[in-house]
Amino acid sequence: MSLLPELRYPSVPELIASARALAAQEPGLCSLRQVGVSRAGRPLHLLSVGHARRAVLVVAGAHANEPTGGSTLRVLAERVLAERELRTGTSWHFLLCADPDGASLHVTPAPRSLLDYHLGFYRPTGAEQPEWSPAVLPPDRLPPETRTLTGVIDELRPYLQVTLHGTDLGGSWVQLTKDVPGLAEPFAKSAAELHIPVETGASDAAGWPASGPGVHVMPGPETGVAYPSMPDDARHSTWYHAHRYGGLTAVVEVPMWASDLVDDPAPHPAPAAAMRRLAQRLLRDSLEVERVLAEALPRLEGADGPLLRASQWALELIPGLAQDWIHTPPAATTMAYVGSVDAFGRRLPLRAAAMLLRVLRETDDRAAPRLEQLVASWCEAFAERFRARWVPLENQVEHQSRTVLVAAQQARERAA
Repeated sequence: MSLLPELRYPSVPELIASARALAAQEPGLCSLRQVGVSRAGRPLHLLSVGHARRAVLVVAGAHANEPTGGSTLRVLAERVLAERELRTGTSWHFLLCADPDGASLHVTPAPRSLLDYHLGFYRPTGAEQPEWSPAVLPPDRLPPETRTLTGVIDELRPYLQVTLHGTDLGGSWVQLTKDVPGLAEPFAKSAAELHIPVETGASDAAGWPASGPGVHVMPGPETGVAYPSMPDDARHSTWYHAHRYGGLTAVVEVPMWASDLVDDPAPHPAPAAAMRRLAQRLLRDSLEVERVLAEALPRLEGADGPLLRASQWALELIPGLAQDWIHTPPAATTMAYVGSVDAFGRRLPLRAAAMLLRVLRETDDRAAPRLEQLVASWCEAFAERFRARWVPLENQVEHQSRTVLVAAQQARERAA
């Protein structure tokens, strides 16, 4: 299904060491400073290159299970430092990792397969995700990582914030809080050159207008959402904080494993029926994980760690999401959209099972072998259904880097 990646994803300490070396190499141009601390007391670092007032902010590590951003951030910082024209009239600022606590718990720096990736999987609850917490928590309860991120935006007032995200399996797409004319063509060209499919019907952007294939513009607050039960409404995330200063945010997604099934714009023959089938499978898969959890939970008395908390949170999302799929008309009717929903429906219970498996392994619980078989079979079915192929890490990074640089250029021209 895949080969060992040519490069490994850097850890947060490795990112900090690289940033420190860059700052020491060019102290007149670069600076590295601590801008906050995590809930567990880990430092949050900002690397700055250049001194112009017009600023670009690049954020990595907002989701612990999406490691490509750290590699991309390191390459971008080196490139901006090496190429004078990139920093002419623009300063670049890199938040090395928005969630270092989460990064310490996701432990697959060089996954060989989807199973390997999921055996070390961690993604926190929505309330513990720096970018999403404003959608689910009142302002006085936001985590320190969120307050650090918004504080950096308040200080820099960037005309563009880019947040580097990724998906385990699928294609590449971009989410924009305001349109960036001129981005779609070079984005698609880069993806084609690097053999990365463009996810034209991403479920994350269901119902959003598109300025080009895979380039989605978030709707305004007057527009409804495709999945009413889901708490993570992008319009309440930190992505909109840059709007206070006339800026915008671009979310650049790249896949670790690619699937050519997510870029088919052809109409699906029966999208509503397909959505109902996917909802039924989602509920069925969730029930299998819930049975294991119900059996093991009495033996985990008093356990309330982040892995168990995140697993339970993912399971709690599923009933409402399944009802959305059953009772709400499909937000799109293409083969690509239904394929993206198919992947989402496989992903959610698989992640819940994988995190619960880590808890059961740590406690040597007798239910662990059964759950391990379930995780392994789901990973195999996921990869087989979507004909997963590994995207070399250098291609992931190159495509994400190109997209960031084009977005910065086009957004600057738009703001001028």
